[in-house]
Amino acid sequence: MFSRQHRKARVLFGLSDIVLTALAFEAAYQTRILLPLHFVFYLLVPVKALVLGFALFVWINLALVLGIYDRLDAGDPRVILFDTFRQCAYGAVALVLFEFALRLDLSRAFLLLFAAYAWALLFLFRVLAGRLVGVIRREFGALRYVMVAGVGERAARLGEALERSARYGIRLCGFLAVDRREAPAEIRLNSSYPVYPISELAQLLRKQVIDEVIFAVDSERLPALEDVFLLCDEEGVQTRLAVDFFPHVNSTVYLERLGYIPLLTFSAAPHDEIRLLAKRAIDVLMAAAGLLVLSPFMLAIAALIRLTSPGPAIFRQVRCGLNGRRFVFFKFRSMVQDAERRKPELAHLNRKTTAFKIPDDPRLTPLGRYLRKFSIDEWPQLWNVLKGDMSLVGPRPAVPDEVDRYETWQRRRLRMRPGLTCLWAIAGRDNLDFETWMKMDMQYIDNWSLALDWKIILRTIPRVITGHGAN
Repeated sequence: MFSRQHRKARVLFGLSDIVLTALAFEAAYQTRILLPLHFVFYLLVPVKALVLGFALFVWINLALVLGIYDRLDAGDPRVILFDTFRQCAYGAVALVLFEFALRLDLSRAFLLLFAAYAWALLFLFRVLAGRLVGVIRREFGALRYVMVAGVGERAARLGEALERSARYGIRLCGFLAVDRREAPAEIRLNSSYPVYPISELAQLLRKQVIDEVIFAVDSERLPALEDVFLLCDEEGVQTRLAVDFFPHVNSTVYLERLGYIPLLTFSAAPHDEIRLLAKRAIDVLMAAAGLLVLSPFMLAIAALIRLTSPGPAIFRQVRCGLNGRRFVFFKFRSMVQDAERRKPELAHLNRKTTAFKIPDDPRLTPLGRYLRKFSIDEWPQLWNVLKGDMSLVGPRPAVPDEVDRYETWQRRRLRMRPGLTCLWAIAGRDNLDFETWMKMDMQYIDNWSLALDWKIILRTIPRVITGHGAN
């Protein structure tokens, strides 16, 4: 399915979620009223509207954060069942917290019924939705007829992808040969398709319905096809260009404009500005709350550091941030005052290939060893998060001399804002080798989502409390 159609499907599923969640809410409310329980339950209209509005907001955002709408297209009932259960379970927990915060005194039976009804309705609709959408498109929707310009292997792969999209109303109606000498009489995929010389496109547009032409030709042939693009433009036929000139590039490809100039963009790091803005908003809110709550304890820790060893309470160091930007990194000092000067004489104890990590580092102070074990020394980095140098979740910030020794593929970790915690921090912390660190940072960048951030945060908490894996 084309990405634009996929976005439309997400909107439709979102609207269906609003309707079905509202139905589940009302059904649960009416059921609870009819139940012969000891306490009479009812909600005033303003309170009912407030709770319903919050429920709809939470249900839709949970589906977006958990990526549920992106997996509905596959139609696997087990995946749909599990995803819908998670959405409704998390939504019920959010409602309980909302009730507790506003002291609404909602019926527990009502909340359970609402979550159960929502789960049943959403699951049944989503399981049937794939077939239903296919029937609607087949019987009532306008089919979209597509031709492929090109006859090589790339064009055949594109044709196979179009065949697989037939249930979405897409019909492959033939191929256009740029060079007659290369043109077979037909191309056989699951079905057979005629091949026409591209010079006959003008006649074809007059004889049959062609909604769009997708070009799957070598890049060096594109300048010679300008007249064909202009013909399609004049006829109002949509054109697309299969950009697979670089088969080993795994970046996300999208089109942007600078003024009137179209720019084909390759992005090897997250680029969704809306989700990145949401990530930044979460960082600011949580960092500000953390600093506010922890400030008395941080003052006490700073005093203990000054009393137990000579030197400042806060250790400052230059680190590399987003795209290599340098910033001053803060943490509680956990080592002796001359730790940096002693680094060369301890180089032989280093267990990492690029980063400098020593098990049972002799430079640690007695208090610092405790601060390190439970990651208390990292608390001042909440200030870095608030300033925008760091994020709550992301690859850990490296010192410049480490970055200078990175291999080319490892430098991609700089394309994400560094964080307080990351994937390898919950997988083994200091017990993992440096290359595993790098690979897990790439895994995080390639699979980043707001839901993944929350999973890492929630899994970091028990690691920090127990001190597991820290040296």
